[in-house]
Amino acid sequence: MAEKTFTVIDSAGIHARPATVLVSTASQFQSEIKLQYKEKQVNLKSIMGVMSLGIPSGAEITVIAEGEDGDAAVQKLEEVLKKEGLAN
Repeated sequence: MAEKTFTVIDSAGIHARPATVLVSTASQFQSEIKLQYKEKQVNLKSIMGVMSLGIPSGAEITVIAEGEDGDAAVQKLEEVLKKEGLAN
């Protein structure tokens, strides 16, 4: 299992456009990938799941991946979060 915690820096939080980018990135991997905010975990391959979290700016989020390509998935999602200016 691979996981990494980030702080959301986008002033709008994780809204529809960046959520779509994250979901499409996560969907490229075989691993089961979850996004955790507070005590709630959702499937990062589900746009409705991600949007249901209502993640604001300043939030602590954790990406958790279980499977053969879990490490690569977390690494790629970290790149996307930073490149899109969403989290650090």
